[in-house]
Order: sequence, then structure tokens, then C-alpha cells
Amino acid sequence: MAFPITDLAGYFSGAWLLDRGIAGVGGEELGQAEGRATFALEGAVLVYHEVGQLRLGAHNGPFSRTLRYRITGCGRAAVYFDHGGFFHEIDLTTGEWVAGHPCQADFYRGSYHLHDRRGWRQEWTVRGPAKDHVITSRFTREDG
Repeated sequence: MAFPITDLAGYFSGAWLLDRGIAGVGGEELGQAEGRATFALEGAVLVYHEVGQLRLGAHNGPFSRTLRYRITGCGRAAVYFDHGGFFHEIDLTTGEWVAGHPCQADFYRGSYHLHDRRGWRQEWTVRGPAKDHVITSRFTREDG
């Protein structure tokens, strides 16, 4: 059962523990990441920032990413990359959302699922000539 919200900034604001798995479309493990994600409201923009440690094949090192959720309504936002490019729309008024994003010849199909006030999941299936994998991220409120 999904957890519907009307206040996107109220739900996401704060710190989250991040556990991410990267698998081939057949389910084989390709990598894993652990870290921390924060959401901070700056005017009408909810700034998402993640940092942590990534193991992907022979690579083992730090990672980081910043996204900007521009609030567009109750439970809704337009998500942009830190460089300003558009990523996707989101509407979590039902607690779930499916999004898409073309990236050159590859296509990212993402889903959000809010479990409750303390946890949510995001999954991206990436298909195309350059990439063919599934990225599953689980977020848990840092304060328990």
C-alpha cells in the first residue's frame, strides 16, 4: 500500500539513509552503494543531495549527485539535474509515480513508492544500447 502525500517538501525534507542496488535486467548483482541523502528547501525548490560509497564492478569509490525538485503543486514537482536540464515530473498525491527520461539512445523508466513517513523506494530501469540495468534505491529516515 502506498502512502499518499500533499506536501512534497514536508515529506522529503531532512536526512535519509540510502541503500542502492544495481543489477542486470536478469537480476545479477552489478554493484551497490550506501550513503546519505538530504532534501533542503530553498524557496520553491527542494534541493536533493546524495553522497556515499559506490562499488560497481572493479570500481570502489565515492559518489555524489544533486537534483532540484521545483515544487509545482500539492505533492508535485518538476525534477531538474544540477546543471539545469529537465529530468522528469513527479506527482506523489497517490504515494506512487512512474516517470520516464530519454538519455541519448537509452531510456530511463523510474518509479517512486512511498511506504510510510519513514521510508520510500525509487527504482530506475535503464534500457538501450549503452546501458541495460536496474537501479533500486531504498531510503530510510536517518533519525530512525
